Amino acid sequence: MIDLKMPETLHVDAFQMRIADIVDVDLGQLHALSMAVGWPHRAEDWQCLRELGHGVVALDEIGRVMGSAMWFPHGESFATLGMLITSPRLQTNGTAKWLMQRVLAGCPGTRFRLNATRAARRLYRSLDFVAQRTVFQCQGRAHTPERTDDLADGHALRPLHAGDLDAVIAFDTPGFAVPRPLHLIRLFEDSLCYGLFRGEELRAYSMSRAFGRGHVLGPIAAFSVDDAIAVARPHVDAHIGRFLRIDTHIESGPFSSFIQQCGLPVFDTVTTMTLGEGVDYGQAGEESAALFALASQSIG
Repeated sequence: MIDLKMPETLHVDAFQMRIADIVDVDLGQLHALSMAVGWPHRAEDWQCLRELGHGVVALDEIGRVMGSAMWFPHGESFATLGMLITSPRLQTNGTAKWLMQRVLAGCPGTRFRLNATRAARRLYRSLDFVAQRTVFQCQGRAHTPERTDDLADGHALRPLHAGDLDAVIAFDTPGFAVPRPLHLIRLFEDSLCYGLFRGEELRAYSMSRAFGRGHVLGPIAAFSVDDAIAVARPHVDAHIGRFLRIDTHIESGPFSSFIQQCGLPVFDTVTTMTLGEGVDYGQAGEESAALFALASQSIG
């Protein structure tokens, strides 16, 4: 997918870097790269991302990984972008833009969505990305939130199993904007999953899995705020006293209050940006689900 018209090498200061496929480098080097900029990704998290998407790295003259960029296709014309990292010594030398240009040149006609850190927003704006939403990274040691009334009459909450995957994929599509069956199937393998049902109808789903310093809660999709809280609660209960993270674009209201009551204050924010036709996270309603929490900032 790499456009051969793009330069294969980049001169930075007194040395030269070259592009390589991310699957061809050692996980330990990728882990060291993310650690150098304070990102929490474990080697296992990098491996999961490599299985879900594609990526390129910048190597110096002795084969050290000095930068990375990844993209995660969802169908033929939409992808999410993430894991744009450059070694601290290269962050003002054009390496990140070079990597991004390589990715964009290799995916003509593709709409993109990404979540930009403060440091990267100017770069993405220079590449014509447009800001859409704020995502709140909430994290901390989980504790039991204030109890509310139990499930509404006729609703049942239960763990999901493989036979529910088709329903989850269809349910998730309006909130994510496009179908992402391969990603949900892969996440399902590593996650504890719950579904809220009204009879046979899926009303909400949630997943949590090991990530970074502890566990991450997401994705969550639901028809309503109450349904989203209902499928989030068992994950919080399962991680009382342990580190839990959730990335959500919900800024205020009952869902945000619930997250805060669980001991997960806002730690940082990123900005959802798009290139091409803008795509949102859906609108919750009786006929359509919205995305209340992301699987991760890289894959959405």
